[in-house]
Amino acid sequence: MVNTVSFKKKPRSNGDATTHANGESKWSFQFSLTDLKSIKQNKEGMGWSYLVFCLKDDVILPALHFHHGDSKLLIVSLEKYVVLCESPQDKRILLVNCQNKSLSQSFENLLDEPTYGLIQGELLNRRKTFWAIHHWKKLKKDPYTATMGGFSKVTNYIFDSLRGSDPSTQQRPPSEMADFLSDAIPGLKINQQEEPGFEVITRIDLGKRPDIIRREPVSAEEWIKNMDSEGRILDADSIKQMIFKGGLCHALRKEVWKFLLGYFPWHSTREERTNLQKRKTDEYFKMKLQWKSVTDEQEKRNSRLRDYKSLIEKDVNRTDRTNKFYEGQDNPGLILLHDILMTYCMYDFDLGYVQGMSDLLSPVLYVMENEVDAFWCFVSYMDQMHENFEEQMQGMKTQLIQLSTLLRLLDSGFCSYLESQDSGYLYFCFRWLLIRFKREFSFQDILRLWEVMWTELPCQNFHLLICCAILESEKQQIMDKHYGFNEILKHINELSMKIDVEDILCKAEAISIQMMNCKELPQAVGEVLGMETSAVTTPDSDTGEDESVTVMSRSASTYQNLSMPVTAANGTRENAQQMAVTHSAQRLTPT
Repeated sequence: MVNTVSFKKKPRSNGDATTHANGESKWSFQFSLTDLKSIKQNKEGMGWSYLVFCLKDDVILPALHFHHGDSKLLIVSLEKYVVLCESPQDKRILLVNCQNKSLSQSFENLLDEPTYGLIQGELLNRRKTFWAIHHWKKLKKDPYTATMGGFSKVTNYIFDSLRGSDPSTQQRPPSEMADFLSDAIPGLKINQQEEPGFEVITRIDLGKRPDIIRREPVSAEEWIKNMDSEGRILDADSIKQMIFKGGLCHALRKEVWKFLLGYFPWHSTREERTNLQKRKTDEYFKMKLQWKSVTDEQEKRNSRLRDYKSLIEKDVNRTDRTNKFYEGQDNPGLILLHDILMTYCMYDFDLGYVQGMSDLLSPVLYVMENEVDAFWCFVSYMDQMHENFEEQMQGMKTQLIQLSTLLRLLDSGFCSYLESQDSGYLYFCFRWLLIRFKREFSFQDILRLWEVMWTELPCQNFHLLICCAILESEKQQIMDKHYGFNEILKHINELSMKIDVEDILCKAEAISIQMMNCKELPQAVGEVLGMETSAVTTPDSDTGEDESVTVMSRSASTYQNLSMPVTAANGTRENAQQMAVTHSAQRLTPT
């Protein structure tokens, strides 16, 4: 169903008004049945049912969608008041023919409805009630004339009584209206969209969630087998699929992370990679020399460089100090961490250094054990994370909105609870997204988690599904104990170092398969997950001859048919050749 209520919308301050003076959405509409010319229905078997009303002045109103069916019930209700007959030219079009018998019968039915009791007993004052009964006697004598002359008056009396004299003050608040809809329709799920002016209310069955079994980490033998004599990777997609399913053994990380992060091209030879490292080494030390050669006098006149340097020194001294690689005073690891971050300020002076970037560099430097390689891998990682640290933080805003979209599809009840506790914007997930769960998992677990996410499988924004998996695991406790805003924030923060990475990866992968299998996946969710949609006409408008539903081109069946050394219980991976096509256009890491 498409409804014009909003669900506790965040107030907008940019002046883009989305409602009229009386508080109604600009997308809402109403019309008299006397103005109705025809009703167009959807083609059977082509998507969900919908109706399009056409008025006598050839105005075509927006389509009304019935995601749970029952459009026929509305037709049956309308037939109490008007005569509908099929158009000879198109059976989907119902023509309206208002006859005397129909109008007379319509008011007889109206008097039989429970609403007539409301009109008599409560909603109309005595004068209006007397007028309505008097007018009814006229209808018995000449229903057509009396109806045409008095229909609008009856309508106005009823609407005035229901709304009160001032519609803007008497109208039910949008948030209450949404709650009322949820209570009135069992199982209703409200999918809150960011587009102003309307809500899409749907009921979507995601189907059964599959069981997932992860494999052992990729071994050195498996890696070497996938490399030719010149050092080229023979099947990059197959390797990435194995990494996604099991991660890497630690001995391989120093080499394979360079490919995953885009520092080394997958198709490069061993010699090409050696030459690349030489060029990148020269480039790195030229940039490092820039800040190393700044004198104290110069630094006094460069406030931004002073601020970057001060902030880096503070953060470095408190980054992963319990890890042996960084513990103790004058640790070589800390010096490298400092120097790489200072050099990055020369590489991207506009961004410079922002708190949290040291958390992203620390695991990379730990694995690389080399200043130059760690720097260029960090540069590649920051290319992905750049928007998170920009002053406007547009990347963070977008991800929180996308996470809300996914979570509402999975569990609208939980979303509603969070909204009721002023936590609907999911700000308690901010740290998760900003530094990719760095402080939520143990150091070794974060190495596993990051290399899995860097494969960019099985879909775009897989890290948001990891968020959903964690929140789903904690939902019961949050709701059962009636946590409020502060308790939710405290509970989420206390999850740090207590989350099982393998369990969460299994749940997140299962959710991704569940969504890929969904035949009615909302377009907004498909866009978040990077599922391309085919250019098929939809029932959202009445401009085309044939209508159908939008189809996701990346099917779940392909994802499930790949044979792996250890496969998921109900299917896991996509075919390697197909993955090469679907992911090449969506790769985020620079090459």
